[in-house]
Amino acid sequence: MNKYLISVLLLSLFSLRALFHSGLPPTHDGEYHVIRFYEFFKPLSSGVLYPRWALDLNQGMGAPLFNYVYPLPNYFSSLLHFLGVSFVDSFKANFIAAGVLGSVFMYFFSRIYFREIGAVVSSIFYTFAPYKFLDVYIRGSVGEVWALGFFPALFWALTRLMEKGNTAYLSLSAVFLAMIIFSHNILAVMIFIFSAFYSLFYLISFRKEKIYFVKVLSSYLLGLSLSAVFWIPAILEKKYVRGLDIFDFRSNFPEVYQLLIPSWGSGFSSGSLSGQMSLQVGVANLLVVFLSFLVLIKLRKKIKREILFFAVSFLVVLFLMTKKSLFLWESVPLLSYFQFPWRLLSLEIFITAFLAGFLWRVMAKSKIKGRVKTFIFVLFLVLPVLLTLGYSRPAYYHDRQEHYYTTKANFISGTNSPGNSFNTIWAGKINKQSEKFEILSGEGKINYKEKKGNLYELYSQSPNGLKIRAAIMYFPGWKLYLDGTEVKIIPDSNGQILFETPSGKNSLTLRLENTPIQFFSLILSLVSGALVITLFLRLDYTIIKRRLL
Repeated sequence: MNKYLISVLLLSLFSLRALFHSGLPPTHDGEYHVIRFYEFFKPLSSGVLYPRWALDLNQGMGAPLFNYVYPLPNYFSSLLHFLGVSFVDSFKANFIAAGVLGSVFMYFFSRIYFREIGAVVSSIFYTFAPYKFLDVYIRGSVGEVWALGFFPALFWALTRLMEKGNTAYLSLSAVFLAMIIFSHNILAVMIFIFSAFYSLFYLISFRKEKIYFVKVLSSYLLGLSLSAVFWIPAILEKKYVRGLDIFDFRSNFPEVYQLLIPSWGSGFSSGSLSGQMSLQVGVANLLVVFLSFLVLIKLRKKIKREILFFAVSFLVVLFLMTKKSLFLWESVPLLSYFQFPWRLLSLEIFITAFLAGFLWRVMAKSKIKGRVKTFIFVLFLVLPVLLTLGYSRPAYYHDRQEHYYTTKANFISGTNSPGNSFNTIWAGKINKQSEKFEILSGEGKINYKEKKGNLYELYSQSPNGLKIRAAIMYFPGWKLYLDGTEVKIIPDSNGQILFETPSGKNSLTLRLENTPIQFFSLILSLVSGALVITLFLRLDYTIIKRRLL
């Protein structure tokens, strides 16, 4: 490991030093993520390899939360919890792992263009961008930070693929794209579009042969296939839930001064300006953009085309974050999916970090010598760090363990989402039931045994049959079987499962199965995963090792 990579690692850990403190930083989403980790771990530990159902939500009736919410942070936390780490500490560990990942791959990607020192500069600007600290210490958006971690990894692999066409980079590009999709579905769409424009620009600019287009397209298709188990059901089964469109992008455009002037607050973007969270691009980042455009104007044709792509992209993305672009947000359906126009800051911090490396490279190749060059280099290293030190720590910590959250009604009685998003379309008034299975009509008795959170064995006895209500929310995938034959179930007026049993003694099984869409997407991901593994086993990775180190 070279000294430059070591410096990147150390600076990344320094930026996240506050996460090594005991307790949970107070954030918008952090406490809710603790519940999600807890709910995800329960079915996973009982043998459900891809959980889709949160068992304890909705007053214990469950919700299909994980059918629609990105799974990667949950898997990472479950692994750590299996090793003895609390869900509170695993929340912080998510940020540490994702943050280091992003810093390292920003270095690898930028090194393609700017060599070691320029790559270190890019990594520092990416690591110490105000928006990343906003995601960590204010919003607690663990999924977005993971997506930002894989963002430069995808660009590194794609660029290497487009350089040489090595199939190893095709596999890596696909894996990194899948990881971004598993990390955060909204940012995945944003990064997917931006990376597609970058790839197309690169291939056309360098007049690459058709085989390169085919390989890049194949990497995208393979990445989509790998992650199909998540995104296909999330899209095609969206009709079964409600409350997904509770945010209006029209009320979440930042003012131009909010993007330019440094500020810091712990409120929400639509709250009062005095305590509103910061939506700044960053002073050091903006300075880099300004100087980059001066250099571009002065050098003109001597500048690589890729630099021009990133400079123009900055202006386009900046425009899309302002109210002047409202007509585009209203006419292009995909834009409204982003919910908050200021989310495009995720692209801006990547773009400005890349331009920082470019600017240093230009100055390094200029006639500036001796102490002046050293001073400029130190300035590039120190300025983004000094200007964001105040943002890299929370105001205080909650000294609580996960038991506190799993027993609090406001965290677990609903769907663990704003406005009870991801609740089923059949859900009505929800009250906690004293019995999991209640006889509504008929004489007899019923017993049940919960073998897993999504599997129940039922035993009923009645002279004339029973009508039973289960304290479980109805959702496609729940199936009831009597001696191997499926018995019809329906939702009642409040969305709970209703079914009838015949007379006599009966043994029934109620379980949550994959819907046809879920089954298809699972098979697609498994086949794609097998293909990637096959490629990894057959390829020689010495070229990648040499390029990394």
